[in-house]
Amino acid sequence: MTIKHDGLDVSWLGYATVRIESPDGFVVYFDPGRYGVLDDYYARDGDLILVTHNHHYDSDAIEQVADADATVVAFEGVDAATIDRDVVPVEDLPYETVRVGEEDHLTVGEADVWSLPAFNDPDGPHLRDGDVVHPQGFGCGFHVSIADRTVFWPGDSDVLEGHKHLEVSLFLANIGGSVVMDRREAADLAETLDPDLVLPIHYNTIPLLETDPDAFVVDVANRGIPVVLDDPDQV
Repeated sequence: MTIKHDGLDVSWLGYATVRIESPDGFVVYFDPGRYGVLDDYYARDGDLILVTHNHHYDSDAIEQVADADATVVAFEGVDAATIDRDVVPVEDLPYETVRVGEEDHLTVGEADVWSLPAFNDPDGPHLRDGDVVHPQGFGCGFHVSIADRTVFWPGDSDVLEGHKHLEVSLFLANIGGSVVMDRREAADLAETLDPDLVLPIHYNTIPLLETDPDAFVVDVANRGIPVVLDDPDQV
């Protein structure tokens, strides 16, 4: 299903994969692939591909979504040698590749891209068996300006103080909980950001991320913030 947002076409394709197309046809993909979410999907229309961290790096999926002239922007910590899956190193992809740190800015086509820190607080609730799954420096989030709209994808992260100061038109809310912010924390952040629209993603694809998206929608709507659900099975 495609959601219309102030001229942008927005589709959640499952897991952390989101496709956004501007009125001029510029296409951005956030974290494409994994867990079969792009099975039989070969659009190859992406002008800009953004990858937040190892867990969301899928080189085969990138080749399924990227146009031949695409630019792939990947966090500097994405390292094929440390991934226990068969992936091609970022620099060996057949596209222009750019690495970013936690706080970088670049322009690709009609998109301005800012990377942001993304991590779990070691003293916070989102650990696994007491261990930090997303330590600081492991990944990033992205804040993207396209067609006079700003899109925020926090990546796999707790809610961080810096998030609360962003200007956001479309908030791609990470509501899976467990090792990322949960639906209640994401709703609180949505209230602080006061975006034009909230779209929850990164939930229910795998058991680790099971949550109640309808409860999230009710929570956010009760705060007076526009919110919508997408169905990744209806592309």
